[in-house]
Amino acid sequence: MGTYKIAVLPGDGIGPEVTTQALRVLERVGARFGHTFQTTQALVGAAAIEAEGDAISDATMALCQESDAILFGAVGGVSRYEGPNSKVQPERALFRLRKELELFANLRPVRPFKALLNASTLKPSILEGTDLLVVRELTGGIYFGKPSEIRQAPHGLEAIDTLLYSEGEIERIVRTAFELARGRSKKKVTSVDKANVLSSSRLWRRVAERVAADYPDVAFEHLLVDACAMHLIRRPASFDVIVTENMFGDILTDEASMLAGSMGMLPSASLGTRRTAHGTFGLYEPIHGSAPDIAGQQKANPIASILSLAMLLRHSLGLEAEAQAVERAVERVIDAGYRTEDLQEEGKTIVGTEEMGSLIAEAVTATFS
Repeated sequence: MGTYKIAVLPGDGIGPEVTTQALRVLERVGARFGHTFQTTQALVGAAAIEAEGDAISDATMALCQESDAILFGAVGGVSRYEGPNSKVQPERALFRLRKELELFANLRPVRPFKALLNASTLKPSILEGTDLLVVRELTGGIYFGKPSEIRQAPHGLEAIDTLLYSEGEIERIVRTAFELARGRSKKKVTSVDKANVLSSSRLWRRVAERVAADYPDVAFEHLLVDACAMHLIRRPASFDVIVTENMFGDILTDEASMLAGSMGMLPSASLGTRRTAHGTFGLYEPIHGSAPDIAGQQKANPIASILSLAMLLRHSLGLEAEAQAVERAVERVIDAGYRTEDLQEEGKTIVGTEEMGSLIAEAVTATFS
């Protein structure tokens, strides 16, 4: 039994809806295992801009610093704050959190549930045995490089973005991938780059090879990003741990979400350099974004948020049995034939956001009864 402090940032669009269901599951975990989870909610994204004047306030940043972990919903999707002319964009909240809290390693597991193999657009025979983890570098690369601007040139407007990586940034994320691979059954790392074109990728490859030498028990390969995109669809079960830079990881993980049938199924963890009394400090969020077109309609799939909670329990709080209880609860509900709208299948029972969250919360207790 323990006491844990969690900062809860529901955000925009469907963020509050799915986060509410994750908190419902967390309450059941606390009751079953005797833990006390002290959750403190704060504004982030467009909601914070409207109430506090910025995408995330200094007070909210301080709350996050004082917590053991962050449960995050989603930001963005509010048209008046989108576009290059907006003074403050909701996404600034995520960039600030990642940078100031040194959340450099984004983990996105992809393991399709057997009962959902038909939900993907790929043949079940292709998906069988898929269990991969994408480790994405989160604080460097083209998203943070300077200069990044649109400027006037003699013959019209031109744009520039800078892709910058240091040796230390590359080594840190690649080593994280190898350490994670050591704890998995396949023990294999695929480093993804564009070394045939980009100088940053050539440095990435050089550093990756040096780090790989420290892990002789882990299989290692290089793969160009375009080839990786193809093989994720052609032979996803051949991958174990994929490690790559910021933008490549952003694109590849959205592609990989289709292996699980829907973006509403995939959780993520963004881990940092700080250790808590229980584990590694991190931010946990579903990968699906704010989806404003379905907000408030009970159409959002809360499973990605609930599975993100399971990752929070595992990585930041050191509660492995509790994490497995949540994951088994999700699987039990799916196996029982319940689906949200994004996973419609003939003969299955379609439920809304709240009902899916309630079913999974009940299954947490039922799993151990």
